[in-house]
Amino acid sequence: MVNFRSAQQANRRKTVFLLVGMGALSWLVAFAALTYFGGTTAAIVPLAVGFALFSVWGSYYSADKLVMLMTGAKIIEESDNPKLFALVQEMTLASGLPMPKVAVVADKAPNAFATGRNADHAVIAFTTGILDIMDRDELQGVIAHELAHVANRDTLVSAVAATTAGAIAILSDMLIRMMWFGGGKRDSNSNSNSNPIALALSLAVLILAPLAALLLKAAISRRREALADATAVDFTRNPTGLRRALEALAADTTVVKRRSNAVAHIWIESPLDTSSTSKLFETHPPLAQRIAALRAMEGI
Repeated sequence: MVNFRSAQQANRRKTVFLLVGMGALSWLVAFAALTYFGGTTAAIVPLAVGFALFSVWGSYYSADKLVMLMTGAKIIEESDNPKLFALVQEMTLASGLPMPKVAVVADKAPNAFATGRNADHAVIAFTTGILDIMDRDELQGVIAHELAHVANRDTLVSAVAATTAGAIAILSDMLIRMMWFGGGKRDSNSNSNSNPIALALSLAVLILAPLAALLLKAAISRRREALADATAVDFTRNPTGLRRALEALAADTTVVKRRSNAVAHIWIESPLDTSSTSKLFETHPPLAQRIAALRAMEGI
């Protein structure tokens, strides 16, 4: 358990660092726009930042509803699956969390996710496929992993990261278009007009910022998955169950029908094909890496 606790602390520190980096990147985009445009033209920047903040606030309240809609998850009652509810209740007692709503996605591909703005509004969802193939210990590990996302406020962190990255991309694109079509209309009194190096750097920031934001968002998601694995072991005191669950997911080649970039990061296993994608853009650590970490905790 010592190694896993160290992993928890390290992942929390790195996630905070990445979120600070996302905020710094937002500031850098605004600063680049102010440097380039100067004067009254740059009044668009605070308006855009305000829009971004409004988007983040909106995602805080509506993200769970959108996720449920996009994944096709349906809330079920205890009478629909008493054994599943009993396992969830067992894990909520171990974690100290309130009982979440439970949902099922009619899909043969094994997978699961958690959503909700906080512990009092949490939903954990399971595909019919994962309920069919996993035994009690494996499913307990999956439930603990998803409850760990709730306990660690991962749904909120992910929503903020995704919304901020989207806002940076929109703002950068808008400002680049303004540069391209109206670059000659900058404030004639602006000092930036006499500083071509500052103008070039500002343009470079606006071009590269969306890519940097995407990389930060992916890195945040990967850290949250690693932290959720570590927290799940704290809840169950049994790394074997989660390890076997991840091995079962690795062995299965089916993917959920409703998959998209917008919600790929919420699943316990990414439903997207990342074989031709740079590891920098992956939202999950490789399953083999997560399994190896769990094996190390078992002493295997």
